[in-house]
Amino acid sequence: MQTFRFDPCDLPDTALALRSDVRAFLASELDGFPARKRAETWMGWDADFSRKLGERGWIGMTWPKQYGGHERSALDRYVVLEEMLSAGAPVAAHWIGDRQSGPLLLNYGTEQQRQKYLPSIARGESFFCIGMSEPDSGSDLASVRTRAESTGDGWVINGTKLWTSGAHRAHVMIALFRTATEEGNRHGGLTQFLVDLDTPGITIRPIRDLSGNAHFNEVVFEDVLVPDTQRVGETHGAWKQVTAELAYERSGPERYLSCYPLMAELVQEMHGKSEHSSRDEIEIGRAVAELATLRQMSVSVAGMLDAGQNPALEASVVKDLGAVLEQRIPGLATDLLGRPFHLGAGGIDEAAAYLVQNAPSFSLRGGTREILRGIIARGLGLR
Repeated sequence: MQTFRFDPCDLPDTALALRSDVRAFLASELDGFPARKRAETWMGWDADFSRKLGERGWIGMTWPKQYGGHERSALDRYVVLEEMLSAGAPVAAHWIGDRQSGPLLLNYGTEQQRQKYLPSIARGESFFCIGMSEPDSGSDLASVRTRAESTGDGWVINGTKLWTSGAHRAHVMIALFRTATEEGNRHGGLTQFLVDLDTPGITIRPIRDLSGNAHFNEVVFEDVLVPDTQRVGETHGAWKQVTAELAYERSGPERYLSCYPLMAELVQEMHGKSEHSSRDEIEIGRAVAELATLRQMSVSVAGMLDAGQNPALEASVVKDLGAVLEQRIPGLATDLLGRPFHLGAGGIDEAAAYLVQNAPSFSLRGGTREILRGIIARGLGLR
């Protein structure tokens, strides 16, 4: 029977030295950054901040220098992202390109595509979004219906993508389209494309969430023409590309640190109370222990990625367990502080109110809990 494998992984000295540099940078850049903004962190969009990271070589860190990268290790990159999220930095603008789109192009893109897109991503100037989910499809990507029909030297696209993070601000979408229907093979007939979002025929409609932010989008394609040079990888063979890409999305510290800024504020406020019960201490201790365990698991996955392995099963476990903890922290803050939170209240109250409203979605992004547990069950040979 297949089992999980989380080998211990120690961070190299280069990563530990880098951590000090990143902390000093963030202390300066985020001085006075409000708690609500820190709570938004990986949904926070700041193009100037991303450009500054690009200037410091903290985007595309693992990529070859010929594409604007810096040829550092995945563990160095892990430390940068860990510090960013722990501090509540606004990383949304650049990190889909950094985390997924760039590695996908390095593995499956053409030389022309790499030269065209990777250097500008690494400079923090070109922003990407991911076109996977659709109406009636959600995380079941095998049911994708948006079609790309061949015209000989190009493709014409019709259909709708939904829940596309950052599409209204991004420059390029890497999208999954159906290019054929294969009887008895739901995973066949899918192809990925690079779609410049200023292409005629594309309509992007932001969707406001409960907290008033417009993070997700509906993206409609009406007779959109895309040249074949924008196709990524094999025609009809994108399933293996997408599953490999999602391993990058599901394993990082973003899967358990979304509520870390609130957790840090909560510990600080509890520390300042004149009295607290043993139950308070137990609940805080349990959450900190879970965070520490998830970090060890996540670092282990980063080590496997750095070694060129495919830890898709282990990444799914980290993502699932991390989402459970992330969704519990806002309720823990409400319980321990014993008061309701409101947007507009400022400080920890506003951060907590924001996360109370947004945390339910944390088990949807990057693959729903049900899909992930199906992947885990299949990986263990249980289905």
